[in-house]
Amino acid sequence: MAVGLSQVYTAACAELNQDVNPFTEEMFLQLEKQYTTTLKLCGNNRLMPGRRITDEDFLAVSKVLRQNSFITGLDLRFNNLTDKGAVQIAKFLQEGCFLFYLNLMGNDIETDGAAHIAKALHGVQSLIAFATVLRQNTSLKSINLNRPLFYALQEDTTIHIALMLKTNNTLKELHLSKHEMTDFGVERLCEALHENTALEYLDLSCNKITRTGVKCLADLLKSNTSLQILDLTSNRTEDEGIIYLAEAIGEHNSSLKALAIVSNNITGQGLKVLASAVQANTSLAYIYIWGNVLDEDACVAFSNLLATGRLSSSSTDVQPYIVDGKVYLAELSHGIKKHYYWTPSYGIVDDPVCNSAIAITNHQTL
Repeated sequence: MAVGLSQVYTAACAELNQDVNPFTEEMFLQLEKQYTTTLKLCGNNRLMPGRRITDEDFLAVSKVLRQNSFITGLDLRFNNLTDKGAVQIAKFLQEGCFLFYLNLMGNDIETDGAAHIAKALHGVQSLIAFATVLRQNTSLKSINLNRPLFYALQEDTTIHIALMLKTNNTLKELHLSKHEMTDFGVERLCEALHENTALEYLDLSCNKITRTGVKCLADLLKSNTSLQILDLTSNRTEDEGIIYLAEAIGEHNSSLKALAIVSNNITGQGLKVLASAVQANTSLAYIYIWGNVLDEDACVAFSNLLATGRLSSSSTDVQPYIVDGKVYLAELSHGIKKHYYWTPSYGIVDDPVCNSAIAITNHQTL
């Protein structure tokens, strides 16, 4: 691995006649010490406060990246990048960079900037065309398409993403949160995933999926052997939907490792059935249920899972306690990706207790 990244960065700033960003310099130093391959320049890093990355800052960063091919991941979330910076990013991508992972969420990049980046990947100018490009792309392993701001029907994009999944055999992680996705979109995704054997992590959180769409996902899980993480947080699964999932988990599926159904309007009736399915399934290691109707049936069922050792307190987001002989559940700050939008003020950022998705995906790469 190349050393002296911070020195290379400082030299690049001097060459461009711009001030050194202390935060960026420190992140390069940490990259050297930790021997990782992802450069994390998240603007919302509370542990390392500093000036957020600007368009001019990226020029110096890109010079370092061009000289160090071992850096295959770049996290630029929540910075001050605009369309001007997007043009520089597009130029960097066109020059044959070594990136497998790029995250630009939470910047000020608008339509023109996004079009330049999409065009750099394969000469396209919209999310639909971007999905089309991914049919032939063989390098990207993870992609985050959360919260697209469109004025057209969101299901159009879902259809094209589904078509991409039919042929793309390299993509392992797909985030489709806040897509206004309905059961129709989920049905299209499931049709495609019946033919896909590569995707391991599917994030469908914060959409408009009801029991009908969840039934399609349950049918998929009965035969799918690649999907390991399914995030359905903040949808409308309800009891009928979770019963469909429970049947698939308890009787058919042995590959799913993490399931999030937080805030899905599920009562004790559904959660009790799910708990029985979890008891029968030894591969499902992480499950998150907070935000549902945690009545007595739900509290007793999940308290028993924890008491028998089927679940550990580090693999779920609830913990039982007793008042006047009655069992209740309290919330734990655990989740599939709890520290995705923020970093903790203390402790380990990538602690598997709070980030089971990171623990699972890291285990797969070892």
